[in-house]
Amino acid sequence: MIFDKDGTTTIVFQEKTSLSTFMENLNNAYPKLKHDNIVINLFSFSKLAANDVLEFLDISNTHKSTGKSFVLVTDKVSFDEIPDEISLVPTLQEAMDLIEMEEIERDLDI
Repeated sequence: MIFDKDGTTTIVFQEKTSLSTFMENLNNAYPKLKHDNIVINLFSFSKLAANDVLEFLDISNTHKSTGKSFVLVTDKVSFDEIPDEISLVPTLQEAMDLIEMEEIERDLDI
């Protein structure tokens, strides 16, 4: 698992692994990441479906309940196919923009 920290945001990705292994590694690493905004880069997965993205629902809800952002990045699944609770964008730049907007909203108590 690879971590790329940029200020208060950590981008997480891993190459050549299964989704179940990725999830296990993410859950194990979560205590080190829980104080940051988290971006999960899923571009290393060539086949990804809406059901695969739903695997992240629990950790996403847990993380967002602490007042931090949790964003998935993939262009393999449309955000129309997943619940609103999951933040999904097609590019890393959009993930960073979304986190910036969410931080402004939190600062303004919106």
